[in-house]
Amino acid sequence: MEHTIRAIAHIRSDLPEKFGVPRQAGLVRELEATVVFEPEYRVPDALRGLEGFSHIWLIWQFSQALREGWSPTVRPPRLGGNERRGVFATRSPFRPNALGLSCVRLLAVETDPALGPVLRVAGADLVDGTPIFDIKPYLPYADCIPEASGGFAPDGGALLEVSIAPGVEERLPQEKRAALRGILANDPRPRYQHDPERVYKLLFAGWEIAFTVDGTSLRVIDAEKK
Repeated sequence: MEHTIRAIAHIRSDLPEKFGVPRQAGLVRELEATVVFEPEYRVPDALRGLEGFSHIWLIWQFSQALREGWSPTVRPPRLGGNERRGVFATRSPFRPNALGLSCVRLLAVETDPALGPVLRVAGADLVDGTPIFDIKPYLPYADCIPEASGGFAPDGGALLEVSIAPGVEERLPQEKRAALRGILANDPRPRYQHDPERVYKLLFAGWEIAFTVDGTSLRVIDAEKK
């Protein structure tokens, strides 16, 4: 039996490509985004009471990872891409229905003159334009399980030490710098890449950020407005 679901909103974020998107929600708390509803769902009453919650769940689609068919096993980046695990034991985007689930901080419920009610959120791990299928409030008494175990991914991994070449950070908008540092500290590279001479380029908030990584040190060498 076929089931059809419709996007109720899309997200607007500073990350137009998958490269650089945090691997999980909440890893970069400074990273802000906006949930913009589709015209038929721009109904203020549908959000009545949501402002009382500090966090919300977003149910969305890995729209840049859609493919025909599916595989019962995947190679998690956490394991270096060398070991296979069951797809339902991972958060891989390559799933039968390509659905994602993210808990994000709700900063505000606002009204835009052209877009109607919008949600400002922080900590989202979504590419700009990602379709959102549903929104639910986060309930601390039900959704938080302190004794939960993390399987083969017990933590978020070690952070990189980020440095920026003189004069480069000053080019960037001040309100975007903390989020950029958070994204870089979480190491946006594929887990299998370790070439200290390679220059990586990340698109963020209309800028192309060039950086290198040597061991646990990441250095931003340039930033160009795109």
